[in-house]
Formats: sequence, structure tokens, C-alpha cells
Amino acid sequence: MNKDKENKSHAPRRSSRRTSPHPGEVMPSMFEKGKGQVPVQQGQSGKVQNSGKPPKSQTQQGGKNQNRGDQGRGQQQRRSSGKKPDLAPRAPQNVLKHTPAMKPDEGAVVRIVSLGGLNEVGKNITVIECGDDMIVVDCGIAFPDDSMPGVDLVLPDFTYLVKNADRVRAIVVTHGHEDHTGGLPYLLKQMNVPIYATRLTCGLIKNKLEEHKLTATTQLYRIEYGDVLTFGCMKVEVIRSNHSIPDACALCIETPAGRLIFTGDFKIDCTPIDGEMIDLTRLGELGRQGVLALLSDSTNAERPGHTKSERVVGVTLNRLFASTEKRIIVTTFASNIHRVKQIMDAAAKYGRKVAISGRSMVNNVNAAIELGVIQVDEALLVDIANIKNYEPKQLVIVTTGSQGEPMSALYRMAFADHRNVEIGPDDLVIISASPIPGNEKTVSKVINELSKRGATVITSKQEEVHVSGHASQEEHKMMLALVKPRFFIPMHGEYAHLKAHADTARAMGITSDRIIISDIGKVIELTASSCRLDGTVPSGKVLIDGLGVGDVGNVVLRDRRHLAADGLVVAIASIDAGTGEIVAGPDIVSRGFVYVREADDLMDGARTLLREAMERELTDGVREWNAVKSAMKDALSGYIYQKTGRNPMILPVIMEV
Repeated sequence: MNKDKENKSHAPRRSSRRTSPHPGEVMPSMFEKGKGQVPVQQGQSGKVQNSGKPPKSQTQQGGKNQNRGDQGRGQQQRRSSGKKPDLAPRAPQNVLKHTPAMKPDEGAVVRIVSLGGLNEVGKNITVIECGDDMIVVDCGIAFPDDSMPGVDLVLPDFTYLVKNADRVRAIVVTHGHEDHTGGLPYLLKQMNVPIYATRLTCGLIKNKLEEHKLTATTQLYRIEYGDVLTFGCMKVEVIRSNHSIPDACALCIETPAGRLIFTGDFKIDCTPIDGEMIDLTRLGELGRQGVLALLSDSTNAERPGHTKSERVVGVTLNRLFASTEKRIIVTTFASNIHRVKQIMDAAAKYGRKVAISGRSMVNNVNAAIELGVIQVDEALLVDIANIKNYEPKQLVIVTTGSQGEPMSALYRMAFADHRNVEIGPDDLVIISASPIPGNEKTVSKVINELSKRGATVITSKQEEVHVSGHASQEEHKMMLALVKPRFFIPMHGEYAHLKAHADTARAMGITSDRIIISDIGKVIELTASSCRLDGTVPSGKVLIDGLGVGDVGNVVLRDRRHLAADGLVVAIASIDAGTGEIVAGPDIVSRGFVYVREADDLMDGARTLLREAMERELTDGVREWNAVKSAMKDALSGYIYQKTGRNPMILPVIMEV
């Protein structure tokens, strides 16, 4: 879910600040303009250096584990061998031999609090706490729905975390999507806490920190699959996973009460693009050793069967590229790096150049190329400003706007407002994403505009140009069978998704008394032998409008909805301060209600009624202006509703002269 407000290529913001590396570690330079980088305009190249201090957590050492996906780990180690740059220093913990499970303490209590992501889509953030220690897993945003006019973003309420800032040991991020990372800058402005994330996720987070000028004060550490991080009384193991973005991970959180498995967003992809399949071997080992609770992604819990592999999309893209000589425009989520890689591979195979449009797409692709997640020949990429130098059959444009966002690059193309791209009959537009619930109308609007301009539009309804990044029911069953949890807590989704996931767990033999469907702000209390809801903490939505954070509340939203529905009517009158006589007006000004010049009878009747109501209140020398305003509002609202059946917002104004 990304909003994009630019249609030209950008270089990520860069900092010249140089800070000390982790002891014994060589700091590579970042974002050097070199081979394979997305072309940028006006020479906006530079370097970013690693920063941060060693965390206050224990370091464990161990040998290589021969009992689990060593091949996948080898690939990961080679990928991070130092030959490719990283956007954050390496976390000092690096355990390749997994420590045995702690013997559960019958008296230990673990509390799990979700401040977002339950009974809703987006703003995922979960707090795990035990004793004096708290770990935060993910910190995302949501996008506003139709009931939030003028709102740009929706944040979780961080009150509980800020109040307990001295107990928060770390934020561990499972992957780089906005609904799991977008809230980080806003939380970090209220409290300072180290962040741990895998390589690409670090790169995407780094962009956010630079945008909000937080790099100098934030500790960001890179973790790898197999790492075990120690935070107070809890240990966190990083487990390889599959999702629609590279470097996704699940977490095994070792607590005094027992092990928790937190899947994050996941699917079981047997043929992943990067060759790194979810580590089912390790999940099975943990299940055999004993798992207290499984907290699992519920997004596709209502969908039967298996989610298809990402490679299916690659097959479709290759067929479409081979069958047309039109210019190809592909839109997808900016964070779907695997999809972008397949688009680039198909373009190279069929002799097309690739141009990138949309700020978030440029930033993410740059980070992926520089980290080696995408390997591409420099000659393949061209600047979006130079696309007129190529024939349609020679070009592919990868762009943001798959959700019909009003300021996105594809939206601007559709409405002839893009600086470099003019849509016409020579264009094939592939929408390689499914509309997020609530975005269907805006996506349809963009498709219609593209079609009016002569473009051929292909969506997932016609071709397999998109697959989900979330597990379906059969994958949920496999996860439950491998992990064998004592308790089950469905996560990430609306209530229907959580309930469907709970039904699947029951079908797998977990009884209802061992399943908890929670809500944001509710506290789940776990012991070695029990699981129950126990109270609430402050939670809710914090709305961002422009530069304002939290200054738009329910009252403001109600007024905006009122204005949007029926408009505004302002009644203005001037009154002599000495005599209390009406010396001018009342006059009426309206916006979004009726066109005054075509409603003379309605306005004349309203003015007469207003004068009568005011004169009644102004008798006997009364100077209580609030009473006069109230009378004006009551008289006008009743009259307008009687005549029009509408309920505009009415604002009475009295001026003393």
C-alpha cells in the first residue's frame, strides 16, 4: 500500500554524516551511483554511511547447525558476504547453532498486546512483554477509508509504548511493507529504541529515516536468518520466510513461559524467485521441541487451497511480452521487489529497455539493486525523461499506482498529467496487483481513463499477472501441523479473517478454549499452561493530515463528513453594539449546498426567517450573542430541512458595529 506523489525519477535522499562502525567492522559506502542503479536526474548521487552503536544485549556464539536448511543459509551468507553494500551495521548476535529451549517457568507470565492489525487491514504492531522487558514486532501504518476525508495516513496509538519507553528493548521488523514499517518514524520521534531488520528491510527503513531526518539518532541493525538476539529475559530467533517481498522473516520468541512463533506475513512458496524457501525444517524442529503459542497471518484465511507461486506471474509476463510490440507499462506495489525483478528479466529477454516512474518505486528499486537483491545490467535501465528516444516495442515502464492513488504516477498517466508519459493506442498497461479492499472504485476509475485513451489494460481478472503474498487455508494447516502450538492466536486481518483462521485451527485439533481471537488494545496473558484475555491498554487510531499528527480527531472527521454530505451555510448579520438593532443583513453565503443565484426564493425565505428569530432574541435590550446565534442556527436548519431535505453545516456569524 504506497502513496506516490511524484511522477519523475528521484534519487533517495542522502546524508554525508559519517559515524563510527561496529567494532571490528568495515563500513562500506552506500548508494554510490554505479553499475545497475536506476538512472537519476540532475546528478543526484552520493553516499550514505552506516551508523549506530552496539546494542545493550548479550552476544551468543555457536557453530554451524547441520540439521536445518544449510543450503538456504549458505545463500544468505554469500549474499551478505561484504562484497555488496549494506544499509545498516551487522547486529553482533549471530548464532548458527540454535540454543535449546528454556525449561518453562510455571510462574512466568507473558503479555501480548496488539496495538494494530486486528479487526482491520494495516498498521500492524504487536508488543510482547515479560517482566520488565518489552519487544515490539513491526510498526506499520494504514491508509484512510472513505470515512476519513482529508486524512493522509493512519497510525497506531503509541501511548502505551511511550509510557513504558524505559522497558522497550527493541523493535524487530519482519519485512519491509508499509503496513509493517510505515509507523517507525512517528514512533521514533517520541522515543528512541533500536531497530532490527533483515537486509532489504533495513534499506527501506533507511530511506524513511533519511526522509524524516532520523538517521543520526536511530540505531538500525541488520540481522540474518539464524540469528538469535537476546533482549532481557527474551530471545528472538530469525527464521527464513516467504512473502511478496524479499528478506521476509518469521520469529521464534523464547520467553520464560515458553516459545512463541510469530509468522509475520507469509506464504509457503516451493519455487521462490530468490531460491530461498521458507524454513519449514526449522519450524518443524521447534514444533517437536514444544511451542507455547502460534501467532499467525490470517489475511487469506477465507481462501481455500494453496496460494500460487510468484513464478506463475513470471510465466504470464513472458508470454505477454513475447506477444506484443506495444509499449508495456506495468504497475505493481513499489515494495514487490520480486515482481519488479521478473519484469526486468522479461524486458531483458525480449530486448526492451526499462524506465522507472514514481518516487517510492525508484527508491525501493535503487535499494534492491545496490544490495544485490536485484542484479541488472546498467544498459537495461533508462531515465524516464528519455523514453521518447525509444520506439514502443523497445520499452517497458515500471510504475507505482496499482491502487489508483490520486497522486501516483499511473494516475497521472491516465489523466494526461504525467510529465513524460502520454497514454495512447500503442500502450499495453498491466496492473500487476489486486485492489486492496476499499480501493476498487479508484482502480476502476484509472482503468476507465486508460481505456478511453486507447490503451489495452490487463488485470488479474484476465491473466495471472498477480498472486497473493499471503498463505491460504492449506498452508495454514501445514503451519499448524509443523508448529503444533499449545495455544493459537490468529493475527493480521479483519474479524472474518481471524474467525476463519480459528476455524482452520479447530479443524486441525486445537480446541476452542486454546484459541484466542483478540482485538487492538486487548491484553493476552500467557503462562506455561493458560491463555486468557486480561484487560486493555490505550489503543486506537492517530490520523495524519499534512504535517499534523493526531490533531484530527473524531469531531473533526464528523464535521468533514457533514460538509462533504450537505455543504456549508453561513448566516452573517451586523448588530449595533449600543442599541442591539440589526444594521446589516442577515446575509447568507453557502458552499456545496445550492447555487445561490438559482435559489432566490429559498434564500429570501431564509433571510426573513433569520431576521424574525434574531429580533425575538434582541428584545428588551438583551445582548447575549450566544443565544442569538443559537436561535439563528435552529431557525435556519429547520427551514432548510423542510424545504430541501438536506442538513448542511450552519455557521451563524454576528459582527458588532
